[in-house]
Amino acid sequence: MSAIILPEKIKGINKNFLVYINTLLGQRITNIRIIKNEMTIVTSKRNLYNVMYYLAMSTICQFKQLSDIAVIDKPGKRFRFSLAYLVLSHKYNCRLIITIKTDEITAIRSITNIYKGANWLEREVWDLFGIYFKKHNDMRRILTDYGFSGHPLRKDFPLTGFVEIYYDDSRKRIVSEPVELAQEYRVFTLNSPWKSA
Repeated sequence: MSAIILPEKIKGINKNFLVYINTLLGQRITNIRIIKNEMTIVTSKRNLYNVMYYLAMSTICQFKQLSDIAVIDKPGKRFRFSLAYLVLSHKYNCRLIITIKTDEITAIRSITNIYKGANWLEREVWDLFGIYFKKHNDMRRILTDYGFSGHPLRKDFPLTGFVEIYYDDSRKRIVSEPVELAQEYRVFTLNSPWKSA
């Protein structure tokens, strides 16, 4: 079984429910935490699909709605990305966060056949962070242009991007060119303006 990390006082969360989840999913989860009355289950990429399936289909849990998939990027770490799946049980009025850690190479199993709303959310994560979901039937970009290079919400993506797109009135069309920064051509002298030559 995994560790349950509980604060001194818990408002609105049934401790028996935590023990029940821990008993049934104990081999598949690392730990259960409650921080500021938010219940979080930590699991691995390998066990994510089974945990999500159980939470959605179990009559005790009934987490039928996937609200969002959030990503935290910490470059330089072995597992650079932390994914947080936010699910909601309407029947029991309970929210739950399921978190996993991953790198930029390993693909994660898609949960689109459990939650239909995961289709767009996983495409958004792929487009903006470059985390690939295997067994997803439509992994096209969803927010950036088709020819876009890179993943713009990664911390190591340049703020200016690589390409500048603008409307050229003389050509009467949209023009796409490599970014040119005027600051590259400035010459900096380290002479102090306060000293005379």
